Amino acid sequence: MFVTPAYAQAAGGGGSTLAQFIPLILIFAIMYFLLIRPQQKKLKEHAAMVEAVRRGDQIITQGGIVGKVVKVKEDGEVEVEIADGVKVRVIKSTIATVMSKTEPAK
Repeated sequence: MFVTPAYAQAAGGGGSTLAQFIPLILIFAIMYFLLIRPQQKKLKEHAAMVEAVRRGDQIITQGGIVGKVVKVKEDGEVEVEIADGVKVRVIKSTIATVMSKTEPAK
């Protein structure tokens, strides 16, 4: 009785479609430069470090094992000596850091 139906009014000024997408484009650009690009750079640096591992390097694995590389195998593994006479096989990609590099053999 006292309630009258309300009708939505037409939106005033449609604006350009490009102007509506500019905030989304800016957000994506900011996310790319703050998150995606640095992560990709870090991954490339880690891959280069892992490929440069050679015999005699002191390494730390992601599991926290500290050891000395005894043998680098072709199938993506390295043999690491963690104590006198104790050797373990470790997947190359699980190497977190290389503490000390050795000079290449002549």
